[in-house]
Amino acid sequence: MHKSIGRSRVRKFRDLKVTMKSTFTKRACQRRIWFSTGFLTLLAVFAAGCGSGSAPAGGPPGGLGGRGAAAQAVQVEATTPQKISIQREVELAGSLISSDQARVSSEVAGMVRRVLVELGQEVAVGQVVVELDTRELELSLQRAESQLRQTEAQLGIDGIKVKEPPADDQISSVRLAIANRDDAVAQLRRAERLRQQNLLPQADLDTAETRVKVTEANYRTSLETVQSLKATLQDRRHAVEQAQKKLSDANIRASISGQISERLVNQGEFIRENTPVVSIVKLDPLKLQTSVQERYASIVNPGLPVEFSVESSPDRTFSARVAFVSPAVDAATRTFPIEVLVDNGHRLLKPGFFAKGVIYTHLDEGVLAIPEDAISTLAGVSNVYVIESGKIRRQPVTLGVRAGKLVEILGGLNGNEQLAASNLTALAEGVSVSVIGALQSSIEQGGEL
Repeated sequence: MHKSIGRSRVRKFRDLKVTMKSTFTKRACQRRIWFSTGFLTLLAVFAAGCGSGSAPAGGPPGGLGGRGAAAQAVQVEATTPQKISIQREVELAGSLISSDQARVSSEVAGMVRRVLVELGQEVAVGQVVVELDTRELELSLQRAESQLRQTEAQLGIDGIKVKEPPADDQISSVRLAIANRDDAVAQLRRAERLRQQNLLPQADLDTAETRVKVTEANYRTSLETVQSLKATLQDRRHAVEQAQKKLSDANIRASISGQISERLVNQGEFIRENTPVVSIVKLDPLKLQTSVQERYASIVNPGLPVEFSVESSPDRTFSARVAFVSPAVDAATRTFPIEVLVDNGHRLLKPGFFAKGVIYTHLDEGVLAIPEDAISTLAGVSNVYVIESGKIRRQPVTLGVRAGKLVEILGGLNGNEQLAASNLTALAEGVSVSVIGALQSSIEQGGEL
């Protein structure tokens, strides 16, 4: 019984398998039929479309109303290269600094009596900025003058009517020494005559000879004393001058013209010699310090005009000239420093401002240029479309600087080509074009940069 049940299940399983296989085969056949039918339908539609675009008998190939219209010439404006003048320039960027600045110090020690300037105040050369107490310096001057008068009296001058000492033999002390010497010599000669006549003892003759030697020594001593007094006279005159200078230095003066950038002392403060009291910066002219690439070393020279702007006055351009050019190139940056002198009489510029501008080097005549509308640039490669016999030839070009709406051409054109200047996106090698006019802007933008 169990065997019959097993056989029955096996037969049912086989029948189910056959049925599923038959169903799958039928569905696969249906899919093939549907795909074939669809493909044939699309093919028929495509053929019908092509047939509808065919021209009637005797008509032009391609028809006037179908896809043959795509073969029409592209309408473009045309232009030609021009010769213009371009002002060559070198870009610069740098900082403005004071052309001169000074830290004014006291040359003498003393108590600060008054500070006469404030921060930002304009001062001129020689203007008093700080005053010191002068009582001690006045006493030093009086002492020096007294010592000078003493020396002048010893030399027989008064320093007013007679300022220079007389010759050595005209000074009283020397004249007295000369007189004593001459008298001693005369006494010796008389003593010698008397001794020859045995009228004078030998001792008296010896005394006369000794007196001559003494008076001669006194004369030489007098000369040396006079020469020493003359040297002392010059020294004490210098001492008086120094005392006068120190008294004058008690009024500390500005060494340059400019504005006070720092005030370093206050009233009542005691300061030593060489103590800074104020700092002054010169504002006119200023210097623009910058560096230029070494490739411009042969064309950047003193005297070239410069134009620049600063952030505080973005709508204003300042003019200047190159003043100093370094003869050496920095090996690390491959640049060489330059300095530009900037007139700042208007006081719109301040030290520390950042400036950006150009140096005008030279004017190039007869430079080949074309309108920027005639240039197509893709992935960094610039091309123009040359019109030859109604067709387009794509020509790579090398660009230079811009002059308004014109662009300098460094290479790729001869100068006599006709170029497409509109509808550039529709152009390619060999495309037919129809020139509908000339690009007016190309002529209007010609001239100098």
